Amino acid sequence: MASMLLSRQLTCCLQQNSRLLVFGHRYISQAAAKIDVDFDYDGPLMKTEVPGPRSRELMKQLSGIQNADAVHFFCNYEESRGNYLVDVDGNRMLDLYSQISSIPIGYSHPSLIKLLQQPQNLSTFVNRPALGILPPENFAERLKESLLSVAPKGLPQVITMACGSCSNENAFKAIFLWYRNKERGHNNITKEELESCIINQPPGCPDYAMLSFMGSFHGRTLGCLATTHSKAIHKLDIPSLDWPIAPFPRLKYPLEDFVKENQQEEARCLEEVEDLIVKYRKKKKIVAGIIVEPIQSEGGDNHASDDFFRKLRDIARKHGCAFLVDEVQTGCGCTGKFWAHEHWGLDDPADVVSFSKKMMTGGFFHKEEFRPNAPYRIFNTWLGDPSKNLLLAEVIKVIKREDLLNNATHAGKALLTGLLDLQARYPHLISRVRGRGTFCSFDTPNDATRNKLITIARNKGVVLGGCGDRSIRFRPTLIFKDHHAHLFLNIFSDILANFK
Repeated sequence: MASMLLSRQLTCCLQQNSRLLVFGHRYISQAAAKIDVDFDYDGPLMKTEVPGPRSRELMKQLSGIQNADAVHFFCNYEESRGNYLVDVDGNRMLDLYSQISSIPIGYSHPSLIKLLQQPQNLSTFVNRPALGILPPENFAERLKESLLSVAPKGLPQVITMACGSCSNENAFKAIFLWYRNKERGHNNITKEELESCIINQPPGCPDYAMLSFMGSFHGRTLGCLATTHSKAIHKLDIPSLDWPIAPFPRLKYPLEDFVKENQQEEARCLEEVEDLIVKYRKKKKIVAGIIVEPIQSEGGDNHASDDFFRKLRDIARKHGCAFLVDEVQTGCGCTGKFWAHEHWGLDDPADVVSFSKKMMTGGFFHKEEFRPNAPYRIFNTWLGDPSKNLLLAEVIKVIKREDLLNNATHAGKALLTGLLDLQARYPHLISRVRGRGTFCSFDTPNDATRNKLITIARNKGVVLGGCGDRSIRFRPTLIFKDHHAHLFLNIFSDILANFK
């Protein structure tokens, strides 16, 4: 099946004579719109409403086994390719959400299929090891070829995990271990510490905390939930921890019209961060680390200036807190740099950077001093998956070969420019257009309008995602090009013009 799919993909080409209306221009030829790899479809093709009859039938089946209320529709991944997702009813949609921002180079990319066809890689996919105790012979080499080849500045160490939540959860643990080692100095672990930790009591379980921000999302495990403050449904009925929560800047747009107001807003939030660290210290609760997203994603695509993050890093250093940057959704090139925090121009690198989604595997990079000083301190059975490192190494090759970081900047500019034009024409439906690279979004008047726009777009052949209370976000793949942006803008312009 894989070889048949590859053959079909490599022989697919765009019709030279067909024409496509382009937003902001008159026409562009389909040939000029052709992407670098001939495996993308030439546009959406809709046969039913979404979800269609087959999807609804499968939803009914799945609902008998588990709660399936979150399912949008069922997919045919064998027929999906490039920027297009095909559902089980044969609907072909331009996917600007890419599995919640987790598909790096499109569906069924020929380079990844070729990787799976190579006999020497078979064992990596068949035999999943318990990496912490029995890694394969080439594991260190594979880490160097994949993760370490794109390691953030100043972070030479990496630990792999299975997902974003466990990446952050274990990053918290690494920070707490680092902080306790600082406090303990050269003293030995005491008998009291060993005995008290077993029953969840100090001094073996010190009263440390992670400071996070309103609007943040860092995962759904217990520690991560204590730092997640975006949607109530994530947290309702789950016990949590008394950890400090700082306000995140709520910027006004357009930015150039509100420079002073936004500077004051960021200064207010930074002041509150320092106040909380001091306040919790007085309560005998130490803020061991600060966690922040370069762009708050689930919480509504909330941005702050590069200067805000530089000053936040300075506050962390001043108070002896670790600085953890959550790049689970922003990492792997979608902002035009491989890591979104590269835009900040930090003099002193972050202490820890977590990742997942487009990176194919989860985990976190860290400085040498955050390295555990004993086995089994940061540990689980799988500790990631070597097959994902193999796939990531190929993804990185494609990113470099096809210059996809620059593409994200270029295509993102086309998308953002078009959204700003739509905002000018339909200000009653679109506001606060914002973005970096293809990591774009806008606000709608309310949740109901947002959800209706997403549903209409899906039935017109475009998959979009929501975030926050009333935002629509764009999370396309790295092979999303200008002509995909123009195609979407044409479709969405028609939707807005006819919206009631």
